Amino acid sequence: MSTQPTVLRQSLPSPSEPPLIQSSIQKNASLRWATLAVIMTVLGYLYADSLRFLGESWLEDNNSHGPFIPLIVLYMMWLRWPTLHAIEHRGSWWGVSIVGLGLCVYAVGQFAAMHAVVHLSLWMVIVGLLGCAIGFVGIRRFTFPLLYLLAAVPLPVFLQYELSSKLQLWSSALGVGFLHAIGVTAYREGNVIDLGPTQLQVVEACSGLRYLFPLMALTLLMAYLYRESFWKRAVLVLSSIPISILLNGFRIGVIGILVGFYGQAAAEGFTHFFEGWIFFVASLAVLCGEMWVLARVGSAGPRRSFAELVGLPAVECAIPPNVVQPAAAMSFAPLVVAGGLLAVTIVAAPTINPEEFPPPPNRQQLVDFPLQLGGWTGVTSPLERQYLDALALDDYVMADYTTADRRPVNVYVAYYLSPKKGRSSHSPKQCIPGGGWEITSFEPTRMDHRSKVRADQEINRVVVQKDGYKQIVYYWFKQRDRWITSEYLVKFFLFWDSLTRHRADGALVRLSSSVHPGENEASVDERLQAMVGLVTPLLARYVPD
Repeated sequence: MSTQPTVLRQSLPSPSEPPLIQSSIQKNASLRWATLAVIMTVLGYLYADSLRFLGESWLEDNNSHGPFIPLIVLYMMWLRWPTLHAIEHRGSWWGVSIVGLGLCVYAVGQFAAMHAVVHLSLWMVIVGLLGCAIGFVGIRRFTFPLLYLLAAVPLPVFLQYELSSKLQLWSSALGVGFLHAIGVTAYREGNVIDLGPTQLQVVEACSGLRYLFPLMALTLLMAYLYRESFWKRAVLVLSSIPISILLNGFRIGVIGILVGFYGQAAAEGFTHFFEGWIFFVASLAVLCGEMWVLARVGSAGPRRSFAELVGLPAVECAIPPNVVQPAAAMSFAPLVVAGGLLAVTIVAAPTINPEEFPPPPNRQQLVDFPLQLGGWTGVTSPLERQYLDALALDDYVMADYTTADRRPVNVYVAYYLSPKKGRSSHSPKQCIPGGGWEITSFEPTRMDHRSKVRADQEINRVVVQKDGYKQIVYYWFKQRDRWITSEYLVKFFLFWDSLTRHRADGALVRLSSSVHPGENEASVDERLQAMVGLVTPLLARYVPD
């Protein structure tokens, strides 16, 4: 077998070619690169808002791994770029189709006010442009780097909220379980851990997302570099989820112990930050140990060191003798057409921005919401500034209604004139655990005839409990003329109505009442349904159909 290295063909013209041909080749190459530069500039302008949000999200703990992903992708593509000399490749007109499809997804993301969808469209446009330049034969050389680029895209905000709320409860339960295992007395109410003299609240920052997302991204890269069978790589990737959750629960238990010895300072500031890094490094060590164990499962050959188990896949650089087209010879026409599609989208972009929708002309302000409803009298209470900033709502009312023969009912209506990308209405299902309340029941229920609402109308009914107190919460979303109970349908109809009605406003409607001593849940349901019947006919004034 020959040990001489393969010499790759270069994209420079042969010295034997006439000077006129050399000048023509250089001029065409310069024109192609200039076209590509213009297209990238247009792309940056079109996605400027999305890229700005992406950069801001990378500064947050949950997505702090984001800036490293593009650098890793560029490095892997740079390593594989010389292999393009070894294949015959031409720009593909199918790349233009992918660019067009990506721009359609861009319009959907704009209408639905979801940065994650806009980010996906950017990825599709990049893949399409690459297809226009080097064809799909060339793209196959970059399959993993291009797919890995998606690891830098944060999940939609409402999905992060929902996942975070569940992880908070799981981590709290695991932390309390660890404390019980070592003999420490602790009680849990929702995501609040009671240690006696002190209480620990497992807030959103402690949910474990800041470990889960970076760990999964790093595990994907490790699995790609892992020189073992596919099923072992799949096990490695899937195991990163329970490892992250278990270690985060263990971390919360350790914090509980440290708080007992050193006070509340052990759960705050640099100490808290340093503890997080220690456990993240520990999770990496666990994954490396798992890779070492998996390598010995079903392996009959000689044992390999860890350095031999991990490495970049071998790259085939053999050059067929009949291939002469260099990697720099990018196709020109498909790129020009794709650039034209981007330019058209820039012109049309202002018409697909739901944040610019005007308010309905006949809408009344919720500050004028009546405080006399039948025999009920209401007293309003303002939200604190920190909650107003987090909710990013445009108008709201929160009032407690009482009557002589009934217990009070809290009514809260939060109105959004138009969605703001990167923010989402906080569903009570996600926010309730934040105050230490634990959801003991969540189910849709149908309204009865006493509510004066359509009998078959569904509503979300949530039962929550804390320190022996119990509340029942009703909530739904009013979007234009729709009554919606699903957070996912809210996003769909936001897109649909933005497209067909040029409307994007809506409201969250929430009613709650406590179950008092000597009272059963049926009595609370009765007064809640009676209040729903009083509130619902008025909503069209403040959230027009």
